[in-house]
Amino acid sequence: MKKLRRYLRLFEIISPVYTFGMVGIIFLILFFTLGKFFYRPNSQIAAPSTAIPSAFSKLDLGARAVYVYDMINYRELFSRNGDAQLPLASLTKIMMAVTALSLLPDSTVVTVNSAFLSSEGDSGLYGNERWRFKDLLDLTLLESSNDGANAIAAVAGAVSRGGVPDDWGREQFVAIMNKKAVELGLTQTYFLNPTGLDESNFLSGGYGSARDIATLFSYAISAYPMMFEATQYENREFNSLSSIKHRVKNTNTFVSKIPSLLGSKTGYTDLAGGNLAIAFNAGLNRPIVISVLGSTEEGRFEDAEKLVWATLDYLKVNQESGIRN
Repeated sequence: MKKLRRYLRLFEIISPVYTFGMVGIIFLILFFTLGKFFYRPNSQIAAPSTAIPSAFSKLDLGARAVYVYDMINYRELFSRNGDAQLPLASLTKIMMAVTALSLLPDSTVVTVNSAFLSSEGDSGLYGNERWRFKDLLDLTLLESSNDGANAIAAVAGAVSRGGVPDDWGREQFVAIMNKKAVELGLTQTYFLNPTGLDESNFLSGGYGSARDIATLFSYAISAYPMMFEATQYENREFNSLSSIKHRVKNTNTFVSKIPSLLGSKTGYTDLAGGNLAIAFNAGLNRPIVISVLGSTEEGRFEDAEKLVWATLDYLKVNQESGIRN
């Protein structure tokens, strides 16, 4: 009985020590096992980038929404109110051009219907004037011609339906534009006409977001690399198949101020304000797309120029910091 008491007493003394020791061993195992997941040498930790605050966040922009997109890395560089649905004005013509190019060969002959020459923004086209489709498209994008957009839409829409009247063809064409918007995942975008002209004092001819426009512009450049070639110039001369010369000016008055410009499209109506989409090369084969919505007629160019230089600063700082661009 005494031996039993002695053993029990010994157990009472040893038990806490044993328990404490086991807890300590378990703690050490967990520390060394899990520690490797949380510890990294300093050489493996990327320094936080200060490029975004310094390059973009302090910009004084007049636009309601802007978006900067890196086409090579498929990523957003900067967005301010980028998903807001806003009137597009003549940025609608980007989708008009994409849709027409998907339906018509470049050599298609387009005859300008006199009924479509009364739209605001007449660019000097003549009723029954005949054009090679690609030439008329270049003129339309360069000068933002509503007459040209309507003529192209009518012919392309009619062809898609096997030959219907021009007004029906234009309606069919707008339906195809909207279908294309869905296919490209442009969730904030839809169109009521092929030009972007306001339908009324309260209704725009097309709506979309700065993000959607950047996505659409990127797709257009990738699918149709020559689509915006004419918009790289301050002015161009075109000859229709009716032997009529047209010398037109670029609606992008800042075309010479954008380094390595790949293409641009302007837009302006009372409802939309000043809109602009551009693409430029930030380096060798490094296309960047910028969209500006809801600025002013002159402010859209100033906003875009600020975003161009901010983008170049952002990429430079990240490169110098060793951060992957």
